[in-house]
Amino acid sequence: MKKIKANSLKVNKDFLEIDLEGIKIVFSTAEMDRSFNRHNELGVVNLESIRDDFKVDSVKYLQQIHSDKAYIYNKYYKNIKDEEGDAIITVEKNVAVGVFTADCVPIIIVNEEKKVVAAVHSGWKGTFNSIVVNTINKMKEEYKINISNTKVYIGPHIRQCCYEVSEELKEKFIKNTSVEEGKLFKGRNLSMEEFILNDLRTSGIKENNIFSLDLCTHCEKSIKLYSYRSTNGIYGRLFSFVYIK
Repeated sequence: MKKIKANSLKVNKDFLEIDLEGIKIVFSTAEMDRSFNRHNELGVVNLESIRDDFKVDSVKYLQQIHSDKAYIYNKYYKNIKDEEGDAIITVEKNVAVGVFTADCVPIIIVNEEKKVVAAVHSGWKGTFNSIVVNTINKMKEEYKINISNTKVYIGPHIRQCCYEVSEELKEKFIKNTSVEEGKLFKGRNLSMEEFILNDLRTSGIKENNIFSLDLCTHCEKSIKLYSYRSTNGIYGRLFSFVYIK
């Protein structure tokens, strides 16, 4: 896995951008206090503003429910925004597909060869139920992607330094993975990333094709991010998305 520092990325207003061959990955920040909460009017306006900011035709997302469900979006899918799930896959050009987070893990999966992309929302439930594996499997089944050249980008989320869980949940995670307890936990502080990394490696993603933005939504000081835990439930939403140019 390669760690990416925020200061090494292209910064555009309140977005961190990564340009690949014919594909752009974007992680929003809270630097300009712009929240992307689909459940209020301003949030919807901000979501729609992405079309102008990035010159895409549309912005697509799901009704997130902390599941392991992944959907495939194509231009004939009229009501994708009403579907309940936590990962969205597409091969459509100029369509931004994204997920909302505010401590959960945003994951972007790209295959440049077949031009297939996915955005995944992985909270503790999605992480526990290996939503990233389900998404990769769906991409393989539908588009026959080659795992050896598929890349994965893990965005800002609450990290082990700040994410304390119950003893009961700790025991459930330990029983559900082959990751060493000392890596997965420090005391009761969970590393969702370590669990996800194990899933990615088991799925065949190469180590040098895994990238992680080294940012904790809860305690990062160099860049402003939204965090559910740090604001006692009064929080905005980050939006992480990807599109094919």
